Amino acid sequence: MFTRRRFLQGLGALAASPQLQAQDNPFALGVASGYPTPASVVLWTRLLGVVEPRVRWEVAADEAMKKVVLHGETDADPAWAHSVHVEVEGLQPDRWYWYRFRSGNVESTVGRTRTAPAPGSTPAALRFAFASCQHYEQGYFNAYRHIVADTPDLVAFLGDYIYESSWGRDHVRKHGGPAPRTLDEYRARHALYKSDVDLQAAHAAAPWIVTWDDHEVVNDYAGERGSGESSERVFLARRRAAYRAFYEHMPLPDRMRPGARGMHIYTQLDWGALASFFVLDSRQYRSYQACRETGTRSAPVVDPLQCAELGDPARTMLGREQELWLGGALARSGARWNLITQQTPMAQFDQKPGPGRGAWTDGWDGYPAARSRLFDSLAGISNPVVIGGDVHSFNVSDLKRNFDDPASPVLASEFVGTSITSQAWPHEKLLERLPDNPHIKLADGRSRGYVRMELAPGLCRADLRAMQSVQRRDARCSTFASFVVEDGRAGPLRA
Repeated sequence: MFTRRRFLQGLGALAASPQLQAQDNPFALGVASGYPTPASVVLWTRLLGVVEPRVRWEVAADEAMKKVVLHGETDADPAWAHSVHVEVEGLQPDRWYWYRFRSGNVESTVGRTRTAPAPGSTPAALRFAFASCQHYEQGYFNAYRHIVADTPDLVAFLGDYIYESSWGRDHVRKHGGPAPRTLDEYRARHALYKSDVDLQAAHAAAPWIVTWDDHEVVNDYAGERGSGESSERVFLARRRAAYRAFYEHMPLPDRMRPGARGMHIYTQLDWGALASFFVLDSRQYRSYQACRETGTRSAPVVDPLQCAELGDPARTMLGREQELWLGGALARSGARWNLITQQTPMAQFDQKPGPGRGAWTDGWDGYPAARSRLFDSLAGISNPVVIGGDVHSFNVSDLKRNFDDPASPVLASEFVGTSITSQAWPHEKLLERLPDNPHIKLADGRSRGYVRMELAPGLCRADLRAMQSVQRRDARCSTFASFVVEDGRAGPLRA
């Protein structure tokens, strides 16, 4: 049993002692793991302060770290902010492990991780949580202590891990600086977010898979074009800095290390024959938002009849290479459940109450031809389920070829999680728009939280977990609503 209480007590002591963080504990940003396979996992930490050039790592079969099964040493490269990414090979499938790091005479907190089941095996269940949108100023990341209590096998983070800007009301803490633009500034922003004790606990409790959205760089950026930047050259320099800092602070494999032109983060992760996660990147390769004026800081909501560019089949959300990869990977999948793991709602959401339609151009509604091509890839695939975030509300929807036709068959099920802390539209605005979106079975942005999902061969269950408050660290969490998807039958049903 993972001793969550002991781990949190240790983190609390660190948080209460800035001097210890700065001078005596190079591991003040915590530890993390990610991207498990049947034989491997990525271990991460980043050292602070004056550090030894060599870091020792150990993996054990017990929490007390008495049964060490693998160990080694690696360099904490100062060029990469003294971050450490160890790809541990030679582990047994479907097993829990514990790990730690050592620098000089200081040991890190012990983290827990696990490997995926063997290829072709069918585990009885997979429990995972997914989360997104954590604005540091707008609340404490207390949802993560409830994720830890759920004992997930895996955590999927779906974008907006940091926020570059300050906005919103009733702040509980401050960024303490302007919007980041340089590498050092993005590093500092990530380190600030990593200082949250509940976030550290969740990273240390289970392996993570991650993707990004816009705020890891700047609001509503698209591909190689920023929001209000003076030039493409200036924006690309900012994006390179943001991508590098993202890699330095996440448990990512070396193949995702950023280069001069970008960072390849889309991937597939299999959980035996039970599930496959297709982790997408809908920011780096997308076309610029339709009918958006150059230099504006936000993507518009448009009338599709007044924006001919919207329906251009050449426009892309994922880029041609990623689209082809996804189509091929889905076609080859033998998994019972196929999880499209991405950033933003895929269901059409008409934002204009009454006659006519309003399409938000930063979401999938802004890329209808690209969405149609993705739907083509889902044909004949076993149990496609789309998960997302971005809009700071719980959304549960039927995905249909033609959202305007009530008789159009359901292709897939969609679950969108609310934010960890980021504030949402007034609930009345969502309610006003629901009659124009009958395929959306639930939309509610009143609570912050996450989604707990459990997969078994015959059933997918999603519990929408709502926080009582993010203004207090000790706030309660409860299940707001539950839905199931039955094997072989697309569409979520109330549990």
